[in-house]
Amino acid sequence: MSDRVEIEYCTGCRWLLRAAWVAQELLSTFEKELGEVALKPGSEGGIFEVRLNGETLWSRAAEGRFPDAKELKQRLRDRIAPDRDLGHVDH
Repeated sequence: MSDRVEIEYCTGCRWLLRAAWVAQELLSTFEKELGEVALKPGSEGGIFEVRLNGETLWSRAAEGRFPDAKELKQRLRDRIAPDRDLGHVDH
């Protein structure tokens, strides 16, 4: 369990609650696979990025929107537990 997820969010946009909700969703699904989920206040305006071990899984700037929990869980699963079935999330 050494994988680390970091969620960087814009403090000016008041996205802490959104970041915390994403963290909760990831921890509840991957509690055995993840070693840490960190919330990182961002100073860059409009930033909302989710990173796994420093590699970007989701960038609001690149995607043009916030992630759905389903697609974020699928991206994370594909990296840390590719054989794992996510149940209803995969259907």
